[in-house]
Parts: sequence; structure tokens; C-alpha cells
Amino acid sequence: MKELRERLKITDKALDVVNTFLSDEKNPLINSLLEIIDNYGGIAEINKKAKEAGKLDTILDKLRKKKPDYVKDIEWLIEQRDNNAFISISDYRKKILGDKSSKLDFDKNYAVTLELSACQYFPFFIDIAKAAINDKNLMPGRIIRVRKMKEQEEDGDLLAMAAAMQIIGATYVETLDTKGTAPGPDGMPVNVHLGGPETITGYFGGVGQPNDFALKWVDEYLYYYTNYGITQVLNVNPGTVLLGYFIHKLGIDNEFKISVYMGNDNPYSTLWTLLTAKLFAREDGTSPLIGFNLANSINNETLELSAYIRKDFGFEDVVRLEHHVIETQKSIVRQPYDKRDELIRVAKKVKNISAKHEGGDVELDGSREHPSDILDYFRDKQEIIDSGHWEFMRRNHLDRYIAVNTTAKMLTENGIDVIAAQNLHK
Repeated sequence: MKELRERLKITDKALDVVNTFLSDEKNPLINSLLEIIDNYGGIAEINKKAKEAGKLDTILDKLRKKKPDYVKDIEWLIEQRDNNAFISISDYRKKILGDKSSKLDFDKNYAVTLELSACQYFPFFIDIAKAAINDKNLMPGRIIRVRKMKEQEEDGDLLAMAAAMQIIGATYVETLDTKGTAPGPDGMPVNVHLGGPETITGYFGGVGQPNDFALKWVDEYLYYYTNYGITQVLNVNPGTVLLGYFIHKLGIDNEFKISVYMGNDNPYSTLWTLLTAKLFAREDGTSPLIGFNLANSINNETLELSAYIRKDFGFEDVVRLEHHVIETQKSIVRQPYDKRDELIRVAKKVKNISAKHEGGDVELDGSREHPSDILDYFRDKQEIIDSGHWEFMRRNHLDRYIAVNTTAKMLTENGIDVIAAQNLHK
């Protein structure tokens, strides 16, 4: 058996071949990437612009010009935060557990991040902030957004959400327009064989950025990184994952999360992903891979084995394993889908995981006139309004907030710590 294991080792000769390939000055793959970086002024200039663009004052200055009405909401949010209007974690535990809360030892090393996906519109975010104050509930510590970038750049949501995330102390992810569904950011089809979200199954395995669109993804990322300080984005394709590793190793301070659309549904696919992350990590061990969303079909054994790989590669504190516990009612999984019981069991064994809520609680969401639907993510805002579905979308989002707090309650009842919006829930 020992002899067989030795055969799996990567030889120095093989590594030399890879390094020679990557460092070859005639390599067209690497040259094309370096040209894009050069177009943005080089590594140092890119990071400098992103740092300035990401400052709260810079974002608010732009927001005042783009959407002054939103500034009032931002100022209200800051006031509520500063006045401690949101329930503290200790008071939340007392609300759930009563006197028992002081007797339980909540291990912060195994805290579960409360994740809401997707928060498409800034007004909907303000809705749940008001509800959290009124209900004495928790705001999520992580928010995923899958809204068209150009659309929200124009109406001010991009800036407003960027500001709000800093104010509440939550991490968040944006989804670039170069993601497979047509059209792309330039109005042209990303994949000529996809007709939009109705053919979404065509890229569930990462088939969404064909030919030169992987490089366009990098170009689009650098645009939002340097102009708005957007750091974390969704990643759905093996090529763009690799490019994400490359630009980080080159010196750009980018981050990304791997989407459920990538279909990582077994520990060997986790090994493949983290193996590449390790090979292209920086000298200090850091990687741009911040979140790793495994497929909906995984069980706890796969989650635990993925954590085993992650720990041995030194990524336990770097890469969050993001786990869907609730999914939209329509267009992605068979219902009922509720993995909270599995979460309770695995959360006591696996560090740095998040509980992701894509839909509302199963019975509640399923009873709605318009249940949550993953395909709603890909609709134009104006089309939603014109169709009379805006209030349905608002209700779906409030249901996600309720689902987050259903999970928070269950975790708390089982003595498991949670990570909510850290500037709100002290």
C-alpha cells in the first residue's frame, strides 16, 4: 500500500514542466491575461484604485450623485447601528433560551455564518433591517447578490449595497454579468447556445464562459474592483477559477466564492479545487478562494471530508464551506428541501461553515402566491415591475430573512454560535 501511495506524488519533473509552461514569455494564455492587467495600469495601480474606490466616504460621495434618495436610508442605517437598535447576541440568546443561555458555552471556533442569498435590491435590504429591529431578530453576516451588474450600477443599488455591507459588518459577493446567461455586459451573447436562464441547465457544470469569455470575466472584474472596490465575486467556471488564482498570485487582492453552479458534489471534486488553490496560493498561504459552495446534493460525510482536505491544506481559516440549508421553491431542486437537521449535526464537527438560505421556510414559501424561484434572479428589474411581481419579490426576500432566523434559533437552541452582521449584533 505504501508503494502505491508513493506513486501519487507529484514529481519535481512534472512541476518543472508546469512552471516552464507558465513562465514562457511566448505563452499566449498568460500573455493575454497580462495584457488585461496592463490595461488597468498594473498590479500596484489596480490595488490602489480599488482601495480608494472601496472607502465608505468615496462610495457615499458617488451615491449622493447617483441616487440621493438612498443616502437617507444609509444615514438611517448608520443611526440605528450607532444607537444599538439591533438586538445584541447575548440578548438574542436570552430571547431564545431564557436563563439557560448563561449556562451554555458557545464555542466561537465553530460559529456558523448566517448567509442570505440572494439580496437583489437595496430597498429589500432596508425592509429586512427594519424587520430585524422590530422582531428583535438577526441580520445575516453574509449576503450573496446575483443581480445584473450594469443594471444596478445605473440605478444606484450597487453603491448602496456596498455602503450598507460596510456599515453592518457583513461580507458579500456580487455576480458579474459574464456568467453564461445572455446577454453579457456588452450586450452580446456569452454563450451562443444558451438562450438565457430558461436554458440554465446548460451551464450547471461550469459551461458558461466559452472561448474568450474567461478573459472578459477578468476584465469585467477589474472594472468593478477599480471603480467600486468590489472585491468578492461569484465564480462559476473552472477557467475563471484558475484565472482568479492567477491574478491573486500575481498580486491583485481579489477574492471569489465558487458557486453551487460548479457542481462540486463529492470530496474528490473538493480535492481538485483545493489542490489548485494550494498550488497557486501566495507565499503567505493566502488564496482568493474565500467561499466554496458545494452542490445541493452533498451529505454530511462529503462536507466533513471536504473540511479534512481544507484543514490539511492550511485553508481552514481561509476558505468558508458554504452549505445550502434552504433552496428556492422552484427551478433548482426537488422540494421539500431543508437540511437544517444535517447542519446541526455537522456544525459541531466542522469549522468555518455558513448556512445559506436561498428560499424561505419550506411550508411558508410553498404557500405563497408566487413562491421563490431561482429564475427570478435573472429577470430585468423593469420587467419585474411591469409584470406586477415587485411585491412578490419583496415577500420572497422577507421570507429568506425569516428562514435565516429560523436557522439561527435552531442553532442557538443546540448551543451553536452564529455569525450575524457583526457591527449590528454586538
